[in-house]
Amino acid sequence: MDIRKLFAGETDNTFIQFFRYCFVGGLAFVIDAGSLVVFKEALGMNTNLAAVISFILGLTVNYLLSTCWIFKNSKIKNRFAEFTAFAAIGVIGLLMNVAIIWFFEDFLGPRKPLGSLIPQSKYYIIGKLVSTVIVFVWNFCARKFIIFDKNKE
Repeated sequence: MDIRKLFAGETDNTFIQFFRYCFVGGLAFVIDAGSLVVFKEALGMNTNLAAVISFILGLTVNYLLSTCWIFKNSKIKNRFAEFTAFAAIGVIGLLMNVAIIWFFEDFLGPRKPLGSLIPQSKYYIIGKLVSTVIVFVWNFCARKFIIFDKNKE
């Protein structure tokens, strides 16, 4: 395989799209998780509110980069409708994200299953890491197979 194809040019190859989505998802994660920590720790926001705002920031970056670098063949020709579908899939991911963070912060945190290894107040970070993997796979698969065509028309 030509390494340049991993980074440049249009592709319908699922492996190459997934490879690129790892970069885009990684950047969106840095923005999402970084702003979550800033909003929670520096600004003292409620965890769920901070997670929603940080999610919106990550979603916006993800959409812009995904549509210009990864997925070119949308089944939806209207950009607003395409973004709405992209966001709807993301909202399902957000609900998963919030539920997993809640589970770690409010259910596991008080029980401290990791003992003194991690302070109770930081269990939300573990929840964020776990939710990132689960939501990443959900987002890629749903967007790839629901919104974007595998083959060009």
